[in-house]
Amino acid sequence: MGLSLQKGQSLSLTKKDGGALSKTRLGLGWDSAAPVKRGLFGTKKAAEVDLDASAIFFDANGNALDQVWYGQLASKDGSSKHTGDNLTGAGEGDDEVILVNLQAVSPAVQQIVFVISSYSRQTFDQVENAFCRLVDDSTPGSPEIARYQLTDSGNHTAMIMAKVAREGSGWTFKALGERAQGRTVMDLIPTAARTL
Repeated sequence: MGLSLQKGQSLSLTKKDGGALSKTRLGLGWDSAAPVKRGLFGTKKAAEVDLDASAIFFDANGNALDQVWYGQLASKDGSSKHTGDNLTGAGEGDDEVILVNLQAVSPAVQQIVFVISSYSRQTFDQVENAFCRLVDDSTPGSPEIARYQLTDSGNHTAMIMAKVAREGSGWTFKALGERAQGRTVMDLIPTAARTL
């Protein structure tokens, strides 16, 4: 288990041997807290919550250069890949994953902001156990480096979860946890830009 971060805390992405972290995986997970639905013949069915994980790539001036999301599964520079859309949040572990090779990120990109949003406009009072975690994908066994557990429920439809930012020759990871409103990654670009 990695370091548990609180909102606003950051962590340098330097390995124990002093080298820079290169291949990372940002996993996002959640569970439904929505009421159970009654189906045909009175059968109970767990309510599903469909959240979408996305990444927004910003330059030094706060301009959005690129996005990775379920509608664009890879970044233009080839450094990052979304592994696909999870429509329910069901199951253990990561519900959606974005793979980022930090060494391959375009030099023009200074920060990558990770967001989650509800396309169907479900609110976060219907979500529980939401988290984002950063995993070292360049090390055998893929150890978890950091985890941010979200505890903020409410009537917002999106969250600006975390970011990685260039710092010197390396990167830092910061837990953000900012409420937002929006259905898609495009809706969240202005709010994400304010966290830079």
